[in-house]
Amino acid sequence: MSAISGSKRVRHGVEYAVLRAVTAVCRALPGVVADRVGAALGGVAGRLWRPRWDVAMKQLRMAFPDADEAWRRGVVRRSYVHFGAEAVAAFRLAGARSGEILKRTRMVGGEVLEEAARAGRGVVLVSGHLGNWEVGTAGVVARGFPTEIVAAPQRNVLFDRYLTRSRERLGMKVIPRREARSGVVAALKAGRVVGIMGDQDARRAGIFVDYFGRPASTARGPALLAMRAGATIATFYTIRKPGGKPAYEIHITPLDAEKAGRSRAERVAALTQAFTRRLEEFVSEHPEQYLWHHRRWKTSPPDERRPRPAATLPGEKPVASAGEPRPEEYV
Repeated sequence: MSAISGSKRVRHGVEYAVLRAVTAVCRALPGVVADRVGAALGGVAGRLWRPRWDVAMKQLRMAFPDADEAWRRGVVRRSYVHFGAEAVAAFRLAGARSGEILKRTRMVGGEVLEEAARAGRGVVLVSGHLGNWEVGTAGVVARGFPTEIVAAPQRNVLFDRYLTRSRERLGMKVIPRREARSGVVAALKAGRVVGIMGDQDARRAGIFVDYFGRPASTARGPALLAMRAGATIATFYTIRKPGGKPAYEIHITPLDAEKAGRSRAERVAALTQAFTRRLEEFVSEHPEQYLWHHRRWKTSPPDERRPRPAATLPGEKPVASAGEPRPEEYV
């Protein structure tokens, strides 16, 4: 065990040193040059290394069954370019000042946050792996809204500490995912904004809602926690506008919990479907800015005796849904 632990420490140390070196280079470059360098590196990775290419193509076939393969391949290639540029943007973000972030972002729907702040009410912002969620959150903080985010720990402890410090330097507070149930409710009752990702496969803990015409296991946490705290719930997506000034548009749109249903289960289901449908709309408009490399439909509904064609990858088994989620599975 000690030898394995020692090798991990060495590997983590090397990874962290590379991260700091890349971050230093990215910050030293002018913004436009840094974006181009990141896009170029992403493009090279997409053509030579192609990490999780097969996964991304399967996800696109499920989401867009009527599209041709050439279109799908183009989307995946452009997604590598996009995430290369956004990775560099994230590296540069930690050293950015509020004025710079404000210049690079435009907020659509900011009145949702303003109204909640005046009422002393918290806001759950449900986002997805689309555009640049880190820049968007920094844009919310730069506009004066106290913000906390739910985050899963990184495998590399050094990187995890660095990422947490970088976010805190921008004014965010990080709620570890394992503490989401209590941490989120406390933050919302204090009138703060809380950002939660809502587009990953939630396994047995999830509720199944429609996503691109297929049932997708989706976390109930955003809806449940907003309802428990009496908070506003809204979707939150930050889209890169190539060549645009500002470079990013932050879109915030509220969801009406009052019209979602009578029982708690009905309201949770309706709100979860609503924010998933809105994500689908944004992804359809900007497919190259979405992280297709995640197995979104990995879990099959319990009443499906046979998985839908191409719904699972080779070697994967459908997983049924079960009861109330554990604390760490709320998001």
